Amino acid sequence: MQLKLGFSPCPNDTFIFNAIVNGLISDPEISFKVELGDVEALNQSALRQEADITKLSFGTVPKVSSNYQVLDAGAALGFGCGPLLVSRKPITVEKFLSAKVAIPGFHTTANLLLSMAFPFIRDKREFLFSDIENAVLNEEADLGLIIHENRFTYESRGLVKVVDLGELWETNYKLPVPLGCIAIRRDLDESIKRKVSGLIRKSVQMAFSEPEKTMPYVSQHAQAMDVEVMKQHIALYVNEFSVSLGEKGRNAVNEMFKIAAEAQLVSEIVEPLFIDSDLL
Repeated sequence: MQLKLGFSPCPNDTFIFNAIVNGLISDPEISFKVELGDVEALNQSALRQEADITKLSFGTVPKVSSNYQVLDAGAALGFGCGPLLVSRKPITVEKFLSAKVAIPGFHTTANLLLSMAFPFIRDKREFLFSDIENAVLNEEADLGLIIHENRFTYESRGLVKVVDLGELWETNYKLPVPLGCIAIRRDLDESIKRKVSGLIRKSVQMAFSEPEKTMPYVSQHAQAMDVEVMKQHIALYVNEFSVSLGEKGRNAVNEMFKIAAEAQLVSEIVEPLFIDSDLL
């Protein structure tokens, strides 16, 4: 069975999927057709039900839970890794109301966290995540909602942090902030879903055991990113929750959806949501 697999070219995803893509692990029943895309493009692809397996913002999961489930392996959750609001100069919360905010996509978890924290912000403008720093610097936006490696570059570009939305979440709820996951089509056979989750878990474990072996594939897609920034990116977004969400990770995801639903920001989740991993 060939399955269409989508993930981003960002270092955390290429690190996670290196062993699968490059044939270091495999399963005789399953092959993968890999397509890379920006996380918001992947979110939109899932809304159109185009992929069998895909990287997905947790912010999009409620919109597609009738068609997709969340795999136990491959997720991005953690502490100190949430999206940041940045600006050219310090800005007070009172001025947020009229601020133009550059966001990395309406379906991203970053935008969901922004809506949960500051529901009164209305003027949001979509940009590719890597263009948001320039949008703020060029005064196309007053605030920029940055994710991924831009956490490591905004200060050198002369921008200042206004709010750390991940820190806000952690302070309020004492849980890791859920960012992204790997989702799989709900209508696939249960054994296939568990097997795919097991393959991804094994791929993450192999990457952790020999990280340098992943670097050629990571570098190939990192768009001339500095090596140290690549390594910081991986260290920030790939961790124990990428091997297995576990009870703590699932609790964080469920809490996010509960709070967002109470604020009428997301729809009801179709259960069961989570798929466990087969032991390989």
